[in-house]
Amino acid sequence: MAKEKETTVQGEYTEDSIRSLDWREHIRLRPGMYIGKLGDGSSPDDGIYVLLKEVIDNCIDEHTMGYGKQVEISIEGKNVSVRDYGRGIPLGKVVDVVSKINTGAKYDSKAFQKSVGLNGVGTKAVNALSTYFKVTAYRDGKEKTAEFEKGVLTKEYKEQKTDEPNGTLITFIPDETVFKNFHFLHEYLDGQLWNYCYLNAGLVMNLNGKKYVSKNGLLDLLQRKTNEDEIRYPIIHLKGEDIEVAITHENSYGEEYYSFVNGQYTTQGGTHLAAFREAFVKTIREFYKKDYDAADIRGSICAAISVRVQEPVFESQTKTKLGSQVVYENGPTMKNFVNDFLSKELDNFLHRNPTTAEALKKRIEQSERERKELAGIKKLANERAKKANLHNKKLRDCRYHYNDEPTGKDKEAIREKQAESTIFITEGDSASGSITKSRNVETQAVFSLRGKPLNCFGLTKKVVYENEEFNLLQHALNIEEGYEGLRYNNIVIATDADVDGMHIRLLMMTFFLQFFPDLVKNQHVYILETPLFRVRDKKETFYCYDEGEKAKAIKKLGGKPEITRFKGLGEISPDEFGRFIGPEMRKQPVIIEQGEHVQALLEYYMGKNTQERQEFIIDNLRVELDLAEETETAK
Repeated sequence: MAKEKETTVQGEYTEDSIRSLDWREHIRLRPGMYIGKLGDGSSPDDGIYVLLKEVIDNCIDEHTMGYGKQVEISIEGKNVSVRDYGRGIPLGKVVDVVSKINTGAKYDSKAFQKSVGLNGVGTKAVNALSTYFKVTAYRDGKEKTAEFEKGVLTKEYKEQKTDEPNGTLITFIPDETVFKNFHFLHEYLDGQLWNYCYLNAGLVMNLNGKKYVSKNGLLDLLQRKTNEDEIRYPIIHLKGEDIEVAITHENSYGEEYYSFVNGQYTTQGGTHLAAFREAFVKTIREFYKKDYDAADIRGSICAAISVRVQEPVFESQTKTKLGSQVVYENGPTMKNFVNDFLSKELDNFLHRNPTTAEALKKRIEQSERERKELAGIKKLANERAKKANLHNKKLRDCRYHYNDEPTGKDKEAIREKQAESTIFITEGDSASGSITKSRNVETQAVFSLRGKPLNCFGLTKKVVYENEEFNLLQHALNIEEGYEGLRYNNIVIATDADVDGMHIRLLMMTFFLQFFPDLVKNQHVYILETPLFRVRDKKETFYCYDEGEKAKAIKKLGGKPEITRFKGLGEISPDEFGRFIGPEMRKQPVIIEQGEHVQALLEYYMGKNTQERQEFIIDNLRVELDLAEETETAK
């Protein structure tokens, strides 16, 4: 009876069961609601980049309002500083602005028209998720500073005189208990700052001494994202009130878009991008007076669109997808606004530039021919894939997918899991078996390859349908009809750390770059890093990813620890594997450097054996003597 009574008491639902979290506790308990996924910095949408964005967004809003033409950013290790030269936070509100939810000037529509940050959460989230946070406001010859730890005010300085120009300086160190083993990747920071500059012509940004500035907005963006000798016609650049677009077509497969709202890079698009894609097709059909297939019109397109909206409605705090339908109060819908602009400006441009119009027509008709050539084999292949998918032994699926529409009460929690959705592409049964047994079935799927895949370089998309394995993979990813249907946010190639494993990695990267380059360009493809060595004694175990880490582990343990060299993924037990694909998973993003030619890269690495490649291999051979010297240096 006593046990029954105790159980009843524990299950009681009373006033004492209701708990209110203060703003710091709530942000730290559910950081995903405010900054999306956490991550270690290996993905462009990881939380540490969102923290930086939230701080810079305030600088951009100042610039947009006409105050401050420069932003200075310093990142040294894990310490981040951002200085703008805007009006500076009013000195009496310095503490409130960075530590009280729903406090800020963005609610005053006269002070901030069409700003990025709207709900007064950004810098508060940065404050709460940083082990150290310092804000200094410079305003009219005076300055005010406050310091915080994990959102808690630790020191507030008195106002004092200063010679510093107006503006705000924020310094923070992300909390390593939240962002485990994090690091900033220069390539992602580089892209983040360039996007700000493309959307704010004339704004000067400095990162650790490197200067970023754009004079031509989205035209500069597309010039940087494409190669002059790979585009079919000069970039079309159109600007209007509250809208700007840049358009061209390439020779590659897929569709590539960069969409922005009020200076925010909406990586998941939204109503403005949907409106652009629809309006572009409609305008092209009307101009050429032909009912081209939408897929042919948009095939190989590379485009950017930026709109400015009063009080936009985003689908989450991270503002990666626009949900707003209205451009202005009582104004046109987003669909009508974008359609009216393109139907007038793009139509006029094509009439004034017949050479460009002819080149665009040829690109569309080439896509049409390619689609019709594929039609027969595509139908047969998809019928086979449909039957195979019913009992697809190659795919062990997960519960949450990147492209699903979140349902239920806690949509933010579901979006967090969707952002974590991952598919591991593995070689052989032993490797896929270890991953399958240790994976998180909610967010991690496994696709197993049978030996080495085909080298796709120089082949047409016909091979994707002729090759059963490739066809099943494109169906598993749900990318046959386009990138926007992608089912997994992270595509991780997981192979052995030997010569054969490296070859399979190259073959899979070739497959994606040849037929689905937008997956790579939008940073969805990664290489899984697994440890090469296990170093342990009776008390501690260290997993080491290179010779240097092994040397440090041996030194730390002392004596003669047991050293195991993992030759393949199948040698790692499922229990051990769980930690390598868990929250602390190490993965290297596949990144194409700006200005690099995809086809030239593939020709160099995957084409016929060339003298240049032979010379590169000989010049970069590493022998045991080199590795031994590195090990001694690490010691």
